[in-house]
Amino acid sequence: MTQLTLTYFDVHGGRGEPVRLALHIGGIAFEDKRFGFAEFAEVRKTTPLSQVPVLHVDGVQVTQSDAITRYAGKLAGLYPTDAFQALLCDEVMDGLEEVNVKLGTTFGLAGDALKDARTALVNGPLPKYLGWLEAQLKAHGGQYFADGRLTIADLKVFNFVRGLSSGQLDHIPTDLVAKSAPLLSAHQHRVADSPAVAHYYAQFAA
Repeated sequence: MTQLTLTYFDVHGGRGEPVRLALHIGGIAFEDKRFGFAEFAEVRKTTPLSQVPVLHVDGVQVTQSDAITRYAGKLAGLYPTDAFQALLCDEVMDGLEEVNVKLGTTFGLAGDALKDARTALVNGPLPKYLGWLEAQLKAHGGQYFADGRLTIADLKVFNFVRGLSSGQLDHIPTDLVAKSAPLLSAHQHRVADSPAVAHYYAQFAA
């Protein structure tokens, strides 16, 4: 059996969460190696590009979150085998990564600098990408983003929308998604209510 170890922050979100979800849904055994933010300075010294997540596959360390997510999706049966449906899945994944990078530039800021940067996102890029995602969802049946079923694209969108709506991102209104792209809010709840995802988060309930 392949030995998998995923190393990522001890949070329910971020770039490592879709990997965790995919592996859990697929019933794929893996070591979920979590660490606190204070430990990141040391952890990053052990990674190729000073970034996480990283995945060890039988001792071989692999970086790049979307590559890891696709691998997890293939193991779990959550990545399309049809080339065109895989393209649609990848399109959503890559579009989300673009907006994740934009949002990521605001982390580390504080005070007015943070407020101004996040407000600029709320007034421009975030609604634009959310609207595009909603259009993709509509175009492909309204329930899922590719292949007519749950794929890693859905998990990545779910994770992104969940984070935007969590209230944990200062100066990002919790109703931004509901106002900009209500179908994405419905999609988030659809994924959250699926038995495997609900079971995953139930493990962490107090």
